[in-house]
Parts: sequence; C-alpha cells; structure tokens
Amino acid sequence: MQKIIITALIILSAVAGCTKKEEAATTSTPPAAATATTGGGDIGVGPVSSVTLEAELKADLVKNGHDLFAAKCAACHKVDERYVGPAIKGVTERRKPEWIMNMILNPQEMTQKDPVAQELLGEYMTQMTFQNVTQDEARAILEYFRSIDKK
Repeated sequence: MQKIIITALIILSAVAGCTKKEEAATTSTPPAAATATTGGGDIGVGPVSSVTLEAELKADLVKNGHDLFAAKCAACHKVDERYVGPAIKGVTERRKPEWIMNMILNPQEMTQKDPVAQELLGEYMTQMTFQNVTQDEARAILEYFRSIDKK
C-alpha cells in the first residue's frame, strides 16, 4: 500500500511538472543583487565567468548546438512551449550567456545556490541533469539558442 501511495505521488509530481503553463515573472531576469552568488553578478554559479559573443552568429556553432540540443536537451525542453523544463525561446533575452552556460554545465550547484535556478526548480519540480557536455559544447548550445531568439 505504501509503495502505491509513493508511486502515485511521483506520478502526480511528474504530471504537475509537465502541465502547459506560460513562463511567468519567475523567469524574468532579476536584479543583479538577487543573483550575485559568485561575486560576478547574475552569471550563476559554475566554471563560466565570461563569454564573448560576436554580433553575427557562427553557423558552425549553431549547427553543432542544434545537434547537441536534439541529442541531449530535447527530451526535457521544447523551443516554443513548456515541457519538463522551460521553453528555450527567449532565454537569451532573459539570461546572461554566462548564466545559460553555467546552468548547462553545473545544474546541480546552480539549483542549490543560484536564486533564479532555485525558482525554476520550484516551478518545474524537476532537477535539470548534467548531460556530460564540455564547455565548448555548452557554447555551441548557447549559439543555437541565440539563433532561435534572432528569428
């Protein structure tokens, strides 16, 4: 009986996390003071402290990022809609590139120490997992996200 109750609670949590709901104010970029967990402002917690973005997208990075996203991220993220995790569209307008890369590279610590990541975990009720990507691969995924937001 106890196993049935626990199983039911897990299923209900999963369903609640997957229900379609617009991303609200919890995903807007908060003031820098609210996320200054590394002393570097709202860049999150992790290995990336600075990212230089060129005005023009790099086609090779976009293609590589698309392929990586399809292989490692699409099980939980959709471009235009909430799924297990937040929709990707608009993320580069809401977050700094360093924050995005740190979330990809260091999701566990981000949800423990970064206020924005903690809010997202509370809203989506699912811990983002590390998908064994390198910093270069995270940069390619970021470039793919930029390409989505430039359309």
